[in-house]
Amino acid sequence: MGTAVDVTGLVDRARDGEPRAVARLISLVEQSSSALPEVAAALAPHTGNAQVIGLTGAPGVGKSTSTNALVRAYREQGKRVAVIAVDPSSPFSGGALLGDRVRMGDHATDPGVFIRSMATRGHLGGLSWATPQALRVLDAAGFDVVLVETVGVGQSEVEVVALADTTIVLLAPGMGDGIQAAKAGILEIADVFVVNKADRDGADQTARDLKYMISLGRRDRSGPAWRPPVVKTVAARMEGLDRVVEAIAEHHEWMTTHGELTERRLRRAGAEIEAIAVERVRTRFGPVDDLAKRVVSGELDPFAAAELLISGNLRS
Repeated sequence: MGTAVDVTGLVDRARDGEPRAVARLISLVEQSSSALPEVAAALAPHTGNAQVIGLTGAPGVGKSTSTNALVRAYREQGKRVAVIAVDPSSPFSGGALLGDRVRMGDHATDPGVFIRSMATRGHLGGLSWATPQALRVLDAAGFDVVLVETVGVGQSEVEVVALADTTIVLLAPGMGDGIQAAKAGILEIADVFVVNKADRDGADQTARDLKYMISLGRRDRSGPAWRPPVVKTVAARMEGLDRVVEAIAEHHEWMTTHGELTERRLRRAGAEIEAIAVERVRTRFGPVDDLAKRVVSGELDPFAAAELLISGNLRS
């Protein structure tokens, strides 16, 4: 960016709870600002306290309604809550199509809640590469809980695991979700299953199907393993949300006891380092059109082209 950034001042104001400073820091992240390394260095000593909760599931299961309800439940406990809603990118502007989530307008005037939409920018995994850095901003700004609500399209749902301490997978009766859960592999990523819209026919059967599939998966494991609970909710009426919050707390306690929380955060940091390195490499090398033409013509194979790219010797 062309203008100088007072990183120290921004970080201090964000830590004092100023929403505009938090928003500005996240904008710097999204814009890949040249000040980003300085921002990251200033944030680092203040991170590691927020509990990161991922919410994912197929469209129509009530992710935004459930996120909204969880925000309310945690605010009732006196906790500061941030929400990152990862939305499909606009094909024209690259921005988040759903803007700042008007559906979460209930919390718009609450100073203890911060809501931000982030575009996926065409990333197939559904999560922007910048999302981990945005999480660091919110963590350092003193939020107790950060909710990450994902696009939730097909198998891209699984990428929320790389970011979250606890992953909630939402399903709804009557949508074939039991079969979809098995197909998409989300049985492997869920720490808590929530059957939302439980006032509909088929909710009990969906819950039973999930519990049966969980019991089958458990037989293959040795050693201590977390057994994901299945919670029924009607998020629009705040029904069952207390039990969801309780299940998240139980999972957090289990992870702390068994060292899993540290392991997850180590994996998250590793993935973050790798993503930054890949982005830097991509920026440094620029377009690979000439190499691509040579691969198509048969002059080079893809491995040889990759070696030339890494070596920087593009004319060989």
